[in-house]
Amino acid sequence: MIWIVLGLFVALVAVGPWVLVAAVAALAVPRIRWWVQDRIWISWQRAGAGVAVLAVVVGLVVLVPDGWLPVPQAPGLMMTPSYVGRPALERPVPIAAIPQNPHLARNGASSMHNDAAASDTYAWAGPSGLEPEVDTSWFGLEECATLAFDNQDRLVALCGDLAGPTLHVVDPESMDKLATKALPDRAESDQRPWEDLCGGAYFYLDNADRAVVATTDRRILAIRTSDADGEPDLTTDQAWDLGKAVPQDDCLIAVLPDWAGRIWFETQDGLVGTVAPGSGEVRTLDIGEEIANSFAIDETGGTYVVTTHALYRLSAGPGGVPVVDWRAEYDRGSEQKTGQLSRGSGTTPTIIDGGIIAITDNAEPRMRVAFYERSSGREICTQPVFEDDESATDNSLVSVGDGVIVENNHGYGSPVSTLLGRGTSPGLARVDVAGGACKLAWTSDEVAPSSVAKVSAANGLAYAYTKKPNWWGVSAWYLTALDVTTGRTVFSVRAGTGVLMNNHYAAMTIAPDGAAWIATLAGLVRVRDRVRD
Repeated sequence: MIWIVLGLFVALVAVGPWVLVAAVAALAVPRIRWWVQDRIWISWQRAGAGVAVLAVVVGLVVLVPDGWLPVPQAPGLMMTPSYVGRPALERPVPIAAIPQNPHLARNGASSMHNDAAASDTYAWAGPSGLEPEVDTSWFGLEECATLAFDNQDRLVALCGDLAGPTLHVVDPESMDKLATKALPDRAESDQRPWEDLCGGAYFYLDNADRAVVATTDRRILAIRTSDADGEPDLTTDQAWDLGKAVPQDDCLIAVLPDWAGRIWFETQDGLVGTVAPGSGEVRTLDIGEEIANSFAIDETGGTYVVTTHALYRLSAGPGGVPVVDWRAEYDRGSEQKTGQLSRGSGTTPTIIDGGIIAITDNAEPRMRVAFYERSSGREICTQPVFEDDESATDNSLVSVGDGVIVENNHGYGSPVSTLLGRGTSPGLARVDVAGGACKLAWTSDEVAPSSVAKVSAANGLAYAYTKKPNWWGVSAWYLTALDVTTGRTVFSVRAGTGVLMNNHYAAMTIAPDGAAWIATLAGLVRVRDRVRD
């Protein structure tokens, strides 16, 4: 009997869940069922021993420090390729340098969307696909939505589980946690934890390597990421209490500094405010419209916020009070589409070349990419993308100089949406703007359920976290690289299989050393080109 069980286990690991279906179907045949019954004899002692062994294994997994074990993989490895395509030839793309906010860590290393412009673009190269190595680190059921890099290139990760957010410093080589700081738990809410953006998604690393975090108890904390000797350390250096300015039933969504050093913040219910770091003075403006995304800031003093109704440009008036410079309504559609966390635009505004700001709307039957003048709010042009009734996004656009890359998240409702090999509506697309007109440069059929795509200007590749439908019921996830100019898929490398490998709206991040980091529901994945001796 042990050989039968062993054979089923090997088949399950190799082929996937259909093996269990086939086994159950086989037991419906009387002759097979009787044959199996004749060979099964399990005493209570043996059953107890099996339960004890299982308990020991589970206990070890729970007690072993986080990051010491790889993320568990789901069955079906033989039914999905580990690598498709070929190594890329570097073709740098001409993208203007993004202004460096003097109060942020270096561009590319400071926040979920890389910089104050929310460009999601890197000056350095990501993986080229040359004999890629894949490593994972299991943090339990904890997803690290935002990753940044300190001045020693260690990861600073804002992570969250069902209870609330936690801040970690992570070693980029061993993938172990070097320092950990628990942040205030989430308040009780009717909102599902995987859709809750309050104080657990966005933070930034400032020019002193401090993690500036909005907490669930309506404070902003500046947390040192190292001590005086450069060793990992998470000690609160400064705190600003916003409890008198932000109602108890509201929550902080995102924070960013402007060029003058003021800390801007926004809340879910539509408050936009500033904090003077020295005095702690808080000034707010109530827009009165729901906010579900981060925001962007440029060197001219403009702060660009998108609500579920309109795109705003705000600036700091006398005493730092936010004032509205312009408001541009967009088509918010008639409902919240599957794949979005709110009704309206699902994008953080993205600043691109030529004095332009870009978002997506929620139009029907197709979502559109919309471009506006930053100075006036005038709509320049819009471009529909993807198929009728199959277009939605809840991830930021990616700047590519005179255009953007947009990802289709339509059909993604939760991690359940991708179980048993299922996919979501396909599509990534590039839209350019020139001479006052929009142009659809290309569309890809890759399926990216909820990844935060990124671009490397150094090698001309766009990276997305993809998944294709699989009839064998295997959920395989891939780091996929596309040519920025043509949209052609260059290579895909399998990051792992199963629901624990789902990244659920978390950022994909390219490290200064060229490794790609992907946050999943259970920890981190690192994909990098083979390290040569």
